[in-house]
Amino acid sequence: MYLYNSATHKKEEFRTHTPGHVEMYTCGPTVYHFAHIGNLRSYIMEDVLEKYLRYAGYSVNRVMNITDVGHLTSDADEGEDKMLKGARREHKTVMEIAQYYTDAFFEDCRKLNIKRPDVVQPATGLIDDYIRIITRLLDTGYAYVAGGNVYFDTSKLERYYIFNDHNEEDLAVGVREGVEEDTNKRNRNDFVLWFTKSKFEDQALKWDSPWGVGYPGWHIECTGISLKYLGEHLDIHCGGIDNAFPHHTNEIAQSESYIGHPWCPQWCHVAHLNTEGGKMSKSKGEFLTVSLLEQKGYDPLAYRFFCLQSHYRKSLVFTWENLDNAVAAYNKLLAKIAALTPGKGDVDPAALEELKARFTKAMDNDLNTSMAVTVLYDVLKARTTDATKLAALDSFDQVLGLKLTEKAAALRKTQAAAPAAGGFTVVGEDGGQDPQVEALIRARADAKKAKNFAEADRIRDELKAQGVEITDVPGGVRWKRA
Repeated sequence: MYLYNSATHKKEEFRTHTPGHVEMYTCGPTVYHFAHIGNLRSYIMEDVLEKYLRYAGYSVNRVMNITDVGHLTSDADEGEDKMLKGARREHKTVMEIAQYYTDAFFEDCRKLNIKRPDVVQPATGLIDDYIRIITRLLDTGYAYVAGGNVYFDTSKLERYYIFNDHNEEDLAVGVREGVEEDTNKRNRNDFVLWFTKSKFEDQALKWDSPWGVGYPGWHIECTGISLKYLGEHLDIHCGGIDNAFPHHTNEIAQSESYIGHPWCPQWCHVAHLNTEGGKMSKSKGEFLTVSLLEQKGYDPLAYRFFCLQSHYRKSLVFTWENLDNAVAAYNKLLAKIAALTPGKGDVDPAALEELKARFTKAMDNDLNTSMAVTVLYDVLKARTTDATKLAALDSFDQVLGLKLTEKAAALRKTQAAAPAAGGFTVVGEDGGQDPQVEALIRARADAKKAKNFAEADRIRDELKAQGVEITDVPGGVRWKRA
């Protein structure tokens, strides 16, 4: 298995500190508001990675933080705590806000078929751990106290910038013109490990510390949580590309200075979800959520399918037209799977292994989900039994998480009941049957119902190219071969 490593800027064979076992950390949400679908793209792809690691035979211990304190409105230690800002917006306590949006986040994950990590740790739960780490960093000269706050001293490092091939926009946070400079810092790139009340008098969450009453900085939480649950040898760390700097850069600096040896060899970053106007972000007011997609009639798993059609390292452009195209493709795929007959024929072990080899080849090549989706269509076209095809689809969906056979079974049941209920019927010439043709006809009907007439016309043309003529009749469609 080869993965692109953001720290070395090349694809590398994935290796673990303990053979057969993966210690995996994924940065979780700051729970001051709903996650938007751009945020959730990262979690979908991290979920696919975890599931593929398990599919490949690894045991996985995956840990995620919940940021409920310390993340300021600027990633460069300026502004107010995002949690306090959220509490003020909704006239609730910080902890009420944290619990509500944590629950909302995991409900979105459920709808998107994202597995809950093995460990989920709110930042507020490990204050003593952060204090212990900061104390050692002070004792060893990697940190200093100034203006009541504790700062990490980046001048002590031989190399600070790790992910230095990212866009300048990503690297410029905290050093760009127009940002108020923290005069307590010895060096421009130094970052806060602990804030005291001297920073924000109205901070809602405060704890006693050797440096005064205050609260931890954003970056220290992930180091503390990771070290507690994953130990000193992390195998892979994931997050959105916007986390690479400063968050992950600062994690590496403080973690390796604390433990005294290399910490995490493999870094995986997911590219942005963009709109036609650029990166999707809450600050821009572009706030598309899973709930909003549902309100507009979209299946959240269709959005997951939309994400899987693109490589995780490539920016993905969201438009309603692009999502509609993904919906049409997803529904068509389900219709073709529904046309398969469970139990028809025996599973052919050789054919199944050959199909699995195609799937693993795609996924082993830097988690190439777009090629893995293509393999799904290869399965449907394969000259083998329906039982073999369904076994392959079940196998691959352990990773892709699209609920293919489950939804296809429900569709198959609905289609079977439709004639008796006076629903949509498909009748072939002289009573003939062809599951593939019928699946296409039903997909066309679904497209028409959704007012996606372009897709309906495309399917009609596809059927025509196959020599199939269709006639719309009350309650359904009649078809014949030309």
